[in-house]
Amino acid sequence: MPRFMKVSDFDFDLPPDLIAQKPAEPRGSARLLHIGDTIGDCHVRDLPCLLSPGDLLVFNNTKVIPSRLRGKRGKADLEVTLHKQESANTWWAFARPARKLTAGDKLNFAEEFSADVVDKRIGGEVLLSFQQNDGDLVALLQKYGIMPLPPYIKRPKAGIPSDPTDYQTVFAKNEGAVAAPTAGLHFSETLLKTLKSAGIHTAFVTLHVGAGTFLPVKVEETTDHQMHSEWGTIPAATLKLVNDTRSAGAAVVPVGSTSLRLLETAADDTGILRPFTGETDIFMTPGHRFKIADKMITNFHLPRSTLFMLVAAFAGLDKMKSAYGHAIQNRYRFYSYGDACLLEREKT
Repeated sequence: MPRFMKVSDFDFDLPPDLIAQKPAEPRGSARLLHIGDTIGDCHVRDLPCLLSPGDLLVFNNTKVIPSRLRGKRGKADLEVTLHKQESANTWWAFARPARKLTAGDKLNFAEEFSADVVDKRIGGEVLLSFQQNDGDLVALLQKYGIMPLPPYIKRPKAGIPSDPTDYQTVFAKNEGAVAAPTAGLHFSETLLKTLKSAGIHTAFVTLHVGAGTFLPVKVEETTDHQMHSEWGTIPAATLKLVNDTRSAGAAVVPVGSTSLRLLETAADDTGILRPFTGETDIFMTPGHRFKIADKMITNFHLPRSTLFMLVAAFAGLDKMKSAYGHAIQNRYRFYSYGDACLLEREKT
């Protein structure tokens, strides 16, 4: 069972200059901190040697849509970032500035592209109804939208030309995410082929990452935090691969917290992965019993964040604080465009 803990237990000091502003090039050249019984300094390209034949990497093949829009309400400039789809043409969005927006307002993004404000929540969230149907809306987002990079990556208002490629995995397939599954950004086609040649298998799930992944934890105790929900699905082929891998005694290795969250949501108490399509708001803190994942690959996360709580639950809080201290001392690059970790699950 998750333990009662203070959010402050997950705090640490990070020098701002370690927050990566661009990804490593080429992708597999990013550094990789292997965290198990000991700590090892490696690179992502070393994964074929760090994993074993028969192990299974589970990737999230969601595709990021350019969901940040600049427009006007009357003559006033504004910006919205779509973060959760409600129906074919309605989305919840974060708006800036949101203070003067009210239901009934029309927001114009281009001559043929507008939305009506249907509802408003405290905190700058608005529900937008677009005049276009789902397919046309996606096309207009591709034309006028900007990639929704997290706020700690500093960019001009219109972004830079490399962001649409850099902030997308090479295996992105199913549109719907408004944030990238960033651990997957480290994998190139070449590395995937090398892993296959080494006998390491791959499988895919889809979890549409929401902007809620960047929201700060504002409560003092972990048990009071309300986790954001995200939609996901596990294909039948992946279901079989995961269960067969576990039966064979090999390791199931989610790539990223999103893949991990979806697998653990769909696992039963005996460690069998069951069919799943729907919303998950699973929140993992120390004391959580993991049922599927043996190892995981993930980036370095923000202090006091749900993602740092997740890796502390997986590998142990003291071990993760020590590992992050090592990473900071050795100038690993942090967050979405930063370096990666290979975590071994804490022995219980």
